[in-house]
Amino acid sequence: MEFDPYVTRVNSKLDFYLANPGSLAQIMRYSVLAGGKRFRPILAYCTANLFDTDLDKVDSSCCAIEFIHAYSLIHDDLPAMDDDDIRHNQPSCHKRFDEAQAILAGDGLQALAFEVLVNDSLLDSQTKIELLSVLTHAAFEMAEGQAIDLSIVNQSVDICLLETMHKKKTGALLSCAVDLGATIAQCSQADRLILQSFSQAIGLAYQIQDDVLDVEAPVGILGKNQHSDRDKNKPTYPSIIGLSESKDAYQQLYKAASDALKLLSVDAGDLQLLIKKLQIRTF
Repeated sequence: MEFDPYVTRVNSKLDFYLANPGSLAQIMRYSVLAGGKRFRPILAYCTANLFDTDLDKVDSSCCAIEFIHAYSLIHDDLPAMDDDDIRHNQPSCHKRFDEAQAILAGDGLQALAFEVLVNDSLLDSQTKIELLSVLTHAAFEMAEGQAIDLSIVNQSVDICLLETMHKKKTGALLSCAVDLGATIAQCSQADRLILQSFSQAIGLAYQIQDDVLDVEAPVGILGKNQHSDRDKNKPTYPSIIGLSESKDAYQQLYKAASDALKLLSVDAGDLQLLIKKLQIRTF
């Protein structure tokens, strides 16, 4: 299948939850609805759909994880962090408004993520608790990964530390998306363990691929400044093991993810197709 229907679906829901006319909500809308691949919601929808789950029950989780992701990007772009002026081919939130409003917009999105989940009338209380546990853990892991990222600027690090950082900063939310879908689907423990292997592999692959794209993709396609990692002297896979070796690394991880899916008790055709699309992405 194609994934545009999932993107359209989550964009509609995001728009609904950001309908508050207040000034802060408008700043939040600016960053959330500016664009984005919606990769995390796609993962959650696809995972739940493998088990014939009612997607109405997945909408709140998809919005929640996208709100967490958007808040992390707003804060990531701040001068105190990565100091990026462009996001989704438009001025970063703090450049369009100001730093204080950007911080508050990120704070608001983080709070809204949990409010959306808690107030979902289609989910029972136990499921909500499980989803909140998954999301809060991933959000902390992501923040911890960002802390590592900031601490190693201008440092010489080994590939093990870089891998740990990537697994937390990027991989945690990607794994979370799959886990949210699996939780709502109430699939077997065996399938959940397989899905965890799949998501951990694509999480690391995705970030290594981002490191490569930061070197190769032009700004108009990438949606943000090219060579931003190099210009900030941040360790990356290409800077440590080389560009060609980095490409091999993420392709091998995508293969591992694909192999894991073959062990599921259900047909994972949609997720297999998603892997193929990820392997050839240009931004």
